[in-house]
Amino acid sequence: MLSWALAFFVLAIIAAVFGFTGIAGAAAGIAKILFVVFLVLLVVSALAGAMRGRPPV
Repeated sequence: MLSWALAFFVLAIIAAVFGFTGIAGAAAGIAKILFVVFLVLLVVSALAGAMRGRPPV
């Protein structure tokens, strides 16, 4: 998911350099949404791992 966010971010930068403001804004918006979703899933995964803990050896 992070790779998709980075891809849309790069697309937004390239579109902004060439002056395509509409495409740049849309790509930047998608990148922001994907990044937030990635962060939420990362936190949920970290909390689930912490709650599960390691089994005793």
